[in-house]
Amino acid sequence: MQTIKAAVCHAFGAPLEIEDIHLRAPETDEVEVTLGAVAICHSDISYADGAWGGSLPAVYGHEAAGVISGLGSGVTGLALGDSVVVTLIRACGTCGNCAGGKPTLCQTPYDGDAGPITTVAGGKLHQAMACGAFAEKVVVSQSQVVRIDPEIPKDAASLIACGVITGVGAVVNAAGLRAGQDVVVIGAGGVGLNAIQGARIAGARRVVAVDMSAEKLEIAKDFGATHGVLATEPKPWQAAFAALGGRGADAAIVTVGAIPAYDQAPRYLGYGGKVVMVGMPHSGATSTYEPVIFAAVGQGMVGSKMGDVVIQRDIPWMVDLYAQGRLKLDELISGRWRLDQINEAIANTKSGAARRNVIVFDQ
Repeated sequence: MQTIKAAVCHAFGAPLEIEDIHLRAPETDEVEVTLGAVAICHSDISYADGAWGGSLPAVYGHEAAGVISGLGSGVTGLALGDSVVVTLIRACGTCGNCAGGKPTLCQTPYDGDAGPITTVAGGKLHQAMACGAFAEKVVVSQSQVVRIDPEIPKDAASLIACGVITGVGAVVNAAGLRAGQDVVVIGAGGVGLNAIQGARIAGARRVVAVDMSAEKLEIAKDFGATHGVLATEPKPWQAAFAALGGRGADAAIVTVGAIPAYDQAPRYLGYGGKVVMVGMPHSGATSTYEPVIFAAVGQGMVGSKMGDVVIQRDIPWMVDLYAQGRLKLDELISGRWRLDQINEAIANTKSGAARRNVIVFDQ
């Protein structure tokens, strides 16, 4: 049992507290990773604010990268010193969904209360999202990590763990976008910018970004958006239709958890179009649709968790695109912070100004 620093949530909505916690050694199929960076995702903030409930005290954080510093006895294909991306996708490999190629929907439950971390007094400490990466080190299942080139900066690599695979995967995997099709991306934050990148990489004809901020729409064009539409317009979908040459989109990717965005999303679609639901509203929030329209023009809606990725398949090609200069990662980083500055970084993220704030560690 070793002692490490972590940012602990003791009460929903309260500042995280930097304190010592205990981390046990990795067991059979687990690896210990000494972290170089962990990005702050809006999901971490929503959990810490109590939007989805959960066990407390807890350590959040799930977009991480670092170096393997410990191995369980049954780990294969990984070695001490390997650079890795750490994800929240903990896959058993044997349930129906895992065996069917959908590890993001693994049906084997994980009890974060019985994970590898405890308080220094030996009390319960919840490892949120099977990661608990707002800490100097993590112990996770080997199914959650992917080896990467050690030359890839850890702050950039950490973004791949969630924001990048979620946005790019929503377009490539969930929407199944084909070259020449049109896309509307609602929300030009961190995940939205990656959905825009995914559309560009997939060969979209036109990519329309929709956001409340004119500044964010300009940034979106740097990532591949061909047009920008302010969500504050009375009927923003009409502006999107005009940008698409008078037709609706083949896919509308909703990357924010705002109910008005979900209410309006189908209006951006053309015949046979699909809404891909990525952003996560608070529990209990609802949206309303007119089903006859979906039936009449062959439209659909589908949820996409973590971009429907298979991490051992999808992360390597995304890393390769970054190395080639075809996938922007460094440009996604708004600020770099120390662990003891995490509450300031969270406040900055909540302000809406940040693309991704990253906590960096000395290695």
